[in-house]
Amino acid sequence: MADDRHNGPDDLDARIARAQAEHDTGATRAEARAESRGWAVGIEFVGVVLVSAAIGWGIDNYAGLGTKPWAMIAMLVLGFVAGVYRAMQTTAQFDADPSTGSRK
Repeated sequence: MADDRHNGPDDLDARIARAQAEHDTGATRAEARAESRGWAVGIEFVGVVLVSAAIGWGIDNYAGLGTKPWAMIAMLVLGFVAGVYRAMQTTAQFDADPSTGSRK
C-alpha cells in the first residue's frame, strides 16, 4: 500500500510538531528531570536499607553466631545511616550541576 500523498518537508515538520504537542504531558523538561532524580534518590535509599537489612538477617540466620535479632537491627540502622549519607551526596551532586547531575 503506497502513500499517494505528496507532502513536502514543511508538512512533515507540521505533523511532527502536532504529534509532539499531543504527546506533551504539560510538565516541563526541568520538572520531569527533577522528578526522575527524586525517584532515583528514593529508590537508592530504599535499596541500601533493604540490602543492609538482608545482610543482617543472613548473619543472624546462617552465621550461627547467636546474634538473632541484633545483627539485623544493627545492619538496618547502619543501612539507614548509609542511605541518608548517600542521598545527601547525590542531591549535592544534582545541585552542583543541574543540567547533568555531576560535579565539575
